Amino acid sequence: MSNRMVKWFDGDHLEPELADVVDDCRQLAEAMDRILAEGPEKTTGLRKLLEAKDCFVRAALEPGG
Repeated sequence: MSNRMVKWFDGDHLEPELADVVDDCRQLAEAMDRILAEGPEKTTGLRKLLEAKDCFVRAALEPGG
């Protein structure tokens, strides 16, 4: 069973350029979910990665991004 945070790393609804950014974060989230035991630190790490993913998407939306 995967951590409840992993579902938020789906980028299928985004334009291809943005989906590529999200996909890299999703792959890392899935890997961390697979190899780490459940617990508050794992959930916090995934939440912070989710925040970073959102920042990366906004950066990709910037001109020249």
